[in-house]
Amino acid sequence: MPALAPARRERASLWLACAWALVVLAIALHQWRFWQHEPLDTDVMALLPRDAAAQAADQVAAKLAASAARRIVVLVGAADQASAARAAEAFDTAWRAAAPELLSVPAAATDPAAAIAALAPWRDRLLSDSQRATLQAQGPAQLAEQALAALYQPGLAPRLGAWSDDPLNLGADWWRERAAASPVQPRDGHLWLATPKMQWQVLLRDLPGSAFSLDGSARQRGALDAAEAVVRAAVPQARVLAAGVPLFAEAAAAQASREINVIGWGSLAAIVLLMWLAFRSPLPVIGVAVSLAVGCAAALSVTALVFDRVHLITLVFGATLIGVAEDYGIHYWAARANAPREAPPTLIRRLLPGMLLALLSSIAAYAALGVAPFPGLRQMALFSSVGLAAAFLTVLCWFPLADRRAPRETRFARTLGASLRHWPRLRLPASRRGRWLATASTGLAVVLLAIGIARLHVDDDIRQLQSVPKALLQSQREVQQLLRAPSPAQFIVVRGESADAVLAREESIRPLLAARQAAGELVGWSALSDWVPSSARQRDHAAWVAAAEQAALASAAELLGEAPARHAPRASEALPLPSFLALPLAEPLRAQWLGAVAGGGVASVIHLQAPTTAGVQALAAALAGQEGIELIDRPAQVSATLGSYRSAMSALLVAGFVLVYLVLARRFGRRAWRAWLPTLLATGFTLATLGWLGEPFQLFNVLALIVLLGVGVDYGIFLVEHPEDASAWLSVMLGAASTLLSFGLLGLSSTPALRAFGLTLALGIATVWALSPLLRPAIPSSPEPAPC
Repeated sequence: MPALAPARRERASLWLACAWALVVLAIALHQWRFWQHEPLDTDVMALLPRDAAAQAADQVAAKLAASAARRIVVLVGAADQASAARAAEAFDTAWRAAAPELLSVPAAATDPAAAIAALAPWRDRLLSDSQRATLQAQGPAQLAEQALAALYQPGLAPRLGAWSDDPLNLGADWWRERAAASPVQPRDGHLWLATPKMQWQVLLRDLPGSAFSLDGSARQRGALDAAEAVVRAAVPQARVLAAGVPLFAEAAAAQASREINVIGWGSLAAIVLLMWLAFRSPLPVIGVAVSLAVGCAAALSVTALVFDRVHLITLVFGATLIGVAEDYGIHYWAARANAPREAPPTLIRRLLPGMLLALLSSIAAYAALGVAPFPGLRQMALFSSVGLAAAFLTVLCWFPLADRRAPRETRFARTLGASLRHWPRLRLPASRRGRWLATASTGLAVVLLAIGIARLHVDDDIRQLQSVPKALLQSQREVQQLLRAPSPAQFIVVRGESADAVLAREESIRPLLAARQAAGELVGWSALSDWVPSSARQRDHAAWVAAAEQAALASAAELLGEAPARHAPRASEALPLPSFLALPLAEPLRAQWLGAVAGGGVASVIHLQAPTTAGVQALAAALAGQEGIELIDRPAQVSATLGSYRSAMSALLVAGFVLVYLVLARRFGRRAWRAWLPTLLATGFTLATLGWLGEPFQLFNVLALIVLLGVGVDYGIFLVEHPEDASAWLSVMLGAASTLLSFGLLGLSSTPALRAFGLTLALGIATVWALSPLLRPAIPSSPEPAPC
């Protein structure tokens, strides 16, 4: 009867392998459908943290960015208008050919005469701040004298109609101020901008989709460069400036795509090379590659089923699976080469406790990512956990059946495995002098670590997430300066129960804006109340204008002997904001009206032009506490949110260490510290080194430390489970080396976030690799816990 037990186990293993094969087949079918119908989500904004307390601000930012995030602005300039027009035509033709998918944005076709006529009935109610100040400072009699002077000197100032319809000429002055607000003017069906030395034609194009939905190629930059080359040939002295969110997003995505491939392909190449050097057999290489492929495919399929869409960054972060999941396959083949006569089913049962413990500890580390209320981190946690489990099951179910002949142990593998014998163990010295030296060395190390950690400086700036090309940044700044474009990142949101309440609140802060502009902290601003005052203010304007005009008309009647007749109608009611926004001339301003917003009421936006950091801070302080008025500083808000997640993830990292220790204690008892402490010390050493190097500490450092926890504990587990097994040390050496080769290269990245991730993981892996054998127990593992 006992002889039947191996047969039963063999049948059970076969059924398990078949069952896993069916699961993998289902995964393969899902993958085939996934890549045909469900492309990856590449919108970077989808991963940005959402602050529940600022939902309305997020709604504002999303609406404001809806068009700007897809728009590319190009300025083509030359010394004279004819040359600029010729250069712009050549550029436009070449640009259309190189990027036909872009949507043209025509110049505004507003008829000035129609716009003036549309607002003519409210000309006595629509006053600028300067006109309002003049009416308040001067009495009707003084204003009447000025009006009579204009009557007898008709060429003194341009007018929009008869003198009697607008004696004070308020309408023409108001329209001149509105026209001067923008340096761009329509001319011959195009948009033009004039500077003292250059004439610029403005070309606008929109992407059909999100600017952040990119595949890592620099298509738009290439199209612009090709068009600029055509311009150089046609008009050598012409200049071309390009700006827009799509160009920044494309540059960042292209750079990140190039650098992030180092993780996957670099690690895979390292595994193949090291596995070949260690075993000189294709089976271990193929086996490990299959386990990694199944792990990644299963992770992607499960993540796609749980979440609506899988983000590209999740897949990129999932490349860290290669640095962890490879350990199971490497551990199996290293043990198989070391024990060629042991039956594969027996071998896998012997290795199962340590491998299962490594899996559970790694999943516990990754699961910490899923605790934070951050959709991107939750995707990464699920992807990594499922991928590890799938790779583990592939090794468990298929490797013993596929293994028909043990790979021969090569000289390279024997050399690596034998190096464990030369690796010292840390022991308390027997002599008093030795103990004193050990205590002094430990104290010095603790002091250096403490000083290094104390030197860490936190930098959660959102700009750390990407590296912007200097040429593109300079071009963007020139375009914004020439166009006097509003800041897309800093603006004021004004809320109220009605449109009129919103306009009144806008008017209440205009003196603050004027003060900041006078201090040079703000170039200007744009508000809907520039065009439509509140109803109360319109009534005041109408009353003041009526008194001044009545005095002017009375004086004119006395001089002329008859009262001048009025012909233009006057509105009896205030101009409502919705009626103004419905006019064709209001099309550029409609984006500043947000309508109903989260939290109730309606809202508008006041654009700020070129605000300085000091200006934003001064405005924020002045506006603090004012009901319904909020200064939105998106970079500062997102940076603060990233900082809060960094703090939360740091706490979760600590919780992950505690959870992993509890898992290890179930297996090793009082010896659990030997598997756990190397990773903890490596974490401290990495933080101290970052502090000594002056590297900023940010969210990506914490993410790397979580990966380090998942990877590093495996090394300790293998060496505590098999303290004198050369094959266990060989698997640690191969896994650590391939991980270092892949992630260490990211430390050279020009993208700060990737550089932080790679540098942190490289320092940590190297340290835990060196410390794990030092703390291995002196005797083989046994069911009874060994003394500490």
